[in-house]
Amino acid sequence: MTEIRYKPIGVIHSPFKEPEGTPIQPAGAKGINGTVEIFPEYAESLKDVEGFSHIILIYHFHISAVRLVGIKDNILHIQDIDIVDETPLLDIKPYVPEFDIREAERTGWLEKNVHKLPASKDGGRFTIC
Repeated sequence: MTEIRYKPIGVIHSPFKEPEGTPIQPAGAKGINGTVEIFPEYAESLKDVEGFSHIILIYHFHISAVRLVGIKDNILHIQDIDIVDETPLLDIKPYVPEFDIREAERTGWLEKNVHKLPASKDGGRFTIC
């Protein structure tokens, strides 16, 4: 397998300075504010993003769908953030319910635990060494 390299287009800022204690999904981070700083050379790509209420952040380690509160220059103001501060951002996609929502018949081992989501935080298991 060849080496995979990517270049961030920005950086995500949140109140979470380390993985431990960070909500494990955006649904467990309701109302938590953060920002996404898009590097100046990519700021033009934000054209028309403000027309969406939610965006999908693709970043080093994961994907999160967050609420887009507003944009000022190259800074996106977001809510429901479950991401560690200073995480490199790789891409942004608009969240479109007709494209992104799927009806699931099964949720596997999470079925018995999904009700715990609002109170669930990372206990250190997501730390990358």
